[in-house]
Amino acid sequence: MTITPTPLAGCVVLTPRVFNDDRGYFFESFNQLTFDNAIGYKVNFVQDNQSFSTKGVLRGLHLQKGDYAQSKLVRVIQGEVQDIAVDLRKNSPTYGQYFSVILSAQNNQQLFIPKGFGHAFLVLSPSAVFQYKCDNYYNKASEGGLHYADPSINIKWELNESEHLVSDKDKELPFLKDAGDFGF
Repeated sequence: MTITPTPLAGCVVLTPRVFNDDRGYFFESFNQLTFDNAIGYKVNFVQDNQSFSTKGVLRGLHLQKGDYAQSKLVRVIQGEVQDIAVDLRKNSPTYGQYFSVILSAQNNQQLFIPKGFGHAFLVLSPSAVFQYKCDNYYNKASEGGLHYADPSINIKWELNESEHLVSDKDKELPFLKDAGDFGF
């Protein structure tokens, strides 16, 4: 597995070694020891989530606050998405900046998003199955997020806004300047 750092400290792209033959392919999608060595500390994933979405669905920017903050390891099992991580760690030199990567069933890449980040994805293919591992349990009272079109973050989405399918809940999320403290 190849680990590629991003401009946001702690956020890395993981690319597996894929073995192809006339029967199909095989790759190791996760190995705890390899992963921990790559990021430099132990992460104990406790919950796996999966979603199905159609083209244009934009989910995010989501996070869990305080004691329920989550690190995530995300990947696409079917289809293609634009995946976004936003650094929300107040003391980080990249606070308010984002990283964008295309994750797909073809490239098999994964993105590790440490605690202290907001996360979103936009489906680019006709549909997508998105899977993620979390190192903390979901807690409804600790939900938080930012508006996907926050001008201070200025995410360059791969699809025009007119193509975005966004939940009413996500449309009402605050801009960073109004969000308050997430506890990071």
